[in-house]
Amino acid sequence: MPPEKMAYALARYSRSPDSIVDSVEWVRTHDSAKFLESFYFQYGHASIADLGHLAVCFEGISELAAIEIEDEQLWDGQARSSRYQDFSHSNVVVPPELPEDQVEIYQDAANELMSAYRAIHEKAFQKLCVKLPRPSDMKPETYQRNLRARAFDVARYLLPLAIPTGVGQVTSIRSLERQIRRLKASDFEEVRDIADELATALAQPADCVWDAALPNDPLAPTLAHHAGPDEYARKLRDTLQLWAEQNLPPRRDVTAKPVVLLQPTDHICDICATLLYPVTDRSYRELYHLASSWSKAQRIELMDLAVQGRERRDELPRHFRGAPYVFDIIMDIGAYRDLHRHRRCQQFRQDYTNRLGYEVPALVEEAGLLPEYQQALTAVDTALEKVAPPAAQYLLPFAARSRFLFKMDFAELEYISRLRSGVKGHFSYRKIAWEMKQALDEEDPSLGALVNATPPWIEDPLTR
Repeated sequence: MPPEKMAYALARYSRSPDSIVDSVEWVRTHDSAKFLESFYFQYGHASIADLGHLAVCFEGISELAAIEIEDEQLWDGQARSSRYQDFSHSNVVVPPELPEDQVEIYQDAANELMSAYRAIHEKAFQKLCVKLPRPSDMKPETYQRNLRARAFDVARYLLPLAIPTGVGQVTSIRSLERQIRRLKASDFEEVRDIADELATALAQPADCVWDAALPNDPLAPTLAHHAGPDEYARKLRDTLQLWAEQNLPPRRDVTAKPVVLLQPTDHICDICATLLYPVTDRSYRELYHLASSWSKAQRIELMDLAVQGRERRDELPRHFRGAPYVFDIIMDIGAYRDLHRHRRCQQFRQDYTNRLGYEVPALVEEAGLLPEYQQALTAVDTALEKVAPPAAQYLLPFAARSRFLFKMDFAELEYISRLRSGVKGHFSYRKIAWEMKQALDEEDPSLGALVNATPPWIEDPLTR
């Protein structure tokens, strides 16, 4: 059934003594659009829209756009894996907002990255063949496949956020509406264009049909009609950024410890720090301490600003959601790309940047590839001085370190540390997962003892 009709059928089933078969037959002869218009969009019965699901695939989008698409808590999907697929023949996405006189600078830097990506992948593979001889009981094709994947683990550090990828998702109508509204309010023109195209697609029949004999009705035309940009989110970001520029003192905390665990005791200060984190380049610790030093009136002023302009159907922003453990993490974008999948926590990011430097995989130095690696990154740094924001962020490679905030309870902390530290994982996020466990050991040794994480020095590189 089309998603909107499915939602109508299940909603009627919950409100009627009839069987589901009778409810489906009822929907065949009644207008689901009128029902959704009244109960979902006018009366605010949002749970109705959780009852209709559909699959959508986004093709040829940038990695930057893919991250924005996936930034939903109630979301199921997967993107093309940079750990298993070869991106060497891909042409980068050129941001629509990039000025014409900067396109050549942008393309040259991207080409430098992709050239280094190809060379380093091949040389890393050769180095691994010498370092890790094939076991006698392993088939040659399995051995080659595993080592090439390990070589991609190294080469992917040079993939820019502009590299094209694909994302497949299955979501409810409710999540899809929230996603479209959020994407339409993005700073990035590519992302706004994707949102417009998505809304257009929902008003049409499906592109891919399993059984051509079945009717192919429009997917979610009512949703497509109502999903406008999330103006509240856009204004919130601008308002908070202006407030931070006008009220925050010069930056003090310049520490760059990769993983910092905090357990905020003042919920109001936690909210204030979280509101300001994505619109600044400051650590959570500094922002929390600043908020702790403010008067009660100043904290209330900031929170009042955050809820101004909120309409009836706008949820409170996720900044107001707390958790006992707050991790302020400096990590490479590639590691974030993988850890971003963990949705049972609150996640916030600052702008992607090169100001915190780049990660250098150990194998790059072992294989004598450091000059080629650094040359590509130097080309990016040079281009970033000439390319205007926000398009400049597309050039940043997965190696670039940036700041990310993760709030979670103990169950999610245990899950991430245990799962992501395993020997099959990428070494970048394995290190982060292990350091999360170490930070917990310092703060709560009794709970830390319950986390069965694998140290990063325990390896099994021939296992995938």
